[in-house]
This record gives sequence, structure tokens and C-alpha cells, in this order.
Amino acid sequence: MGPISFLRAFILMYSCQMQGSSAATPVFVQKGGDVLLEVMQADVPTDFLFLSWTFNRRDVLVIFSPGKEPVVSNAYDGRVEAFVKNDSVKMKNLTEADTGVYTARVVGVQEQILAEYNVTVEDPVSPVELTVESVSASSDSCNISVTCSTRDSHHINSTFRCDAQTCGQEGGQGTQVATAGASLHVYLSHGSIVCNHSNRVSWAKDMKTTKHFCTRHAEPITYRNYVIGIASVVVFVTLLIALVAAVRYHRKSGKYKRQDTENTVCADPQVETIAQHLVTNPTNDAPSSIYDSVRSHPGSMGSTEAECRTVPETLYSEVKKLAMA
Repeated sequence: MGPISFLRAFILMYSCQMQGSSAATPVFVQKGGDVLLEVMQADVPTDFLFLSWTFNRRDVLVIFSPGKEPVVSNAYDGRVEAFVKNDSVKMKNLTEADTGVYTARVVGVQEQILAEYNVTVEDPVSPVELTVESVSASSDSCNISVTCSTRDSHHINSTFRCDAQTCGQEGGQGTQVATAGASLHVYLSHGSIVCNHSNRVSWAKDMKTTKHFCTRHAEPITYRNYVIGIASVVVFVTLLIALVAAVRYHRKSGKYKRQDTENTVCADPQVETIAQHLVTNPTNDAPSSIYDSVRSHPGSMGSTEAECRTVPETLYSEVKKLAMA
């Protein structure tokens, strides 16, 4: 008889003599998942002979002994991970056959149960579908009739009524037990109709927004929304007026700048004197050219200072006419 078989027989012999065993802790695990089974280290005596984990108090999973490596049963090899540090185990890739009670038992001066878990392995729920059967609207309300159904033909019918302010579900939240441990719900949440299928390990849902079917009653105009809308329009118009005024100002400024440039000349002061001379003496002693006039006033050649000034436009016209004569 191997050590596991011997201990199994030992555990079975004393299991009926156990006193003060704690109530099993319920644990729900999705099929194909893992579960960690732990013991409180403060409850583990310092001088125990061995600590065992069993399934339904008959199948030994693993045995811990002080100073030794844990021994895993051949039947669970590859599916049980043992942690020496805290005498805990992890069950992997669970199936429906793994549903049952897992017990941690320590044997020393006395025998006692350290932890016990009632594990239930469940399949994930099937997907659901929310179907809108009909929509009827009037001037003051909108009614939406829906069907919430699962793939295994379970379903709930419900009607939702929306007015200018709120939406509500007639008859309250619809609930139906689809399968053992699973339920089907249809309800209203934050403006959406929700079809929910759930059990203790998983859930699936489908949802539709009420405003897609009751557009006239989805978002009522409130005083706050009205004020926000008016304020937005005022801000937009103000910005538009400011933009138009800015464009006009820049265009006008550019026009004045061009006019000032056209009426401004940079010349030696003596050139202006010659221009005045041409205006006052247009026929008698007008120099043959502007160049000759400059030469006839040698004092102007030595001047290096020039200034930019604005002169009347009529003066330039007269100078231009005389120069071309």
C-alpha cells in the first residue's frame, strides 16, 4: 500500500470522529477555470504530522509533511498545484465533475479541519438578444415593446413608455429563471433597455437606446438646455461680428498706408527748392533738365542729409509736366 492509499484509509477511518468542523465556504467557478484553496496559517499547529487536502472527504489530492515536498495524488497529477509556503492548493481546468467539497485536514496531537470549500463548477451563460417588437408614438408619449431571449428559447416580453421627461417600464423589472442558477432580466438603465442573462460565474447582455426609437421624447427641452442654447448663439454671433470688424479694419489700414506711401518722397532739400523754382518759373528761365538745375546749385551736391516728407500731390504733377516738356 502506497503512502497516499494508507493516508486515505487513515482519513476515512477518522472522518466520522471529527468534531467541530466548520461550515463549508461556497465557491462558484466557471467551467475551465481555476480555483485557489487556502488555509489560515495561524490555524496550522507547529508540530503536526501531516496536512491533507481531500475531495468529498475520500479522494486525497495532496499531502503536506513538515520538512518534505508535498505529495500529489496520481489521479490529480498535472491538475493540482501545491504551495509549500502556506499549505494551499490550486485546482486547474475544472469540470462539472469537480463540483464538491474540498477539505483541508491536519493531523497532529489532535485532528482538526482547517478549511472547507463547497465548490460549484458552472457553464457560462448563453448569449442573449434584445428585439424591438413594435413602437407606437403619440403627441405626448412613445411605447416600445421588446423581447429579451436566450438561445435556449427562454424569453421575457416587456413594454417601456417614454414621455417628455422620463421613460419607465410597465409592470416593473422583468425577471425569469432561465436555467438552474441562471436568470434572465430586462430593465431600463441610463436611457437604455438592457437584456441581461447571468449566473454566478458569468453574464451576457444586449441593449438598445430608447432615443433611437422615441426621438421626440428622448431629450426634452429644459430651461437649462434653453439657456445654454441661447448663450451659445450669442457667443457665436459676437465672435462673427468681431471677426468682420477686424477684417474691415485691416483692409482700411492697408489702404491708408498705400496712400501715405504714394505721397511721400525721400529727397535732398535742394531738390525740393528746384521743384519750387520750376513751378514759379515755368517758361522763362527753366533749366533744360532736372540734372542741369542740380548742377547750377553746387551747394546741394555736398549735402548728405536727406529727409522723407509728404508733399502735395499737385506739386509732383507740376514737376512731372515740366520735366517732360
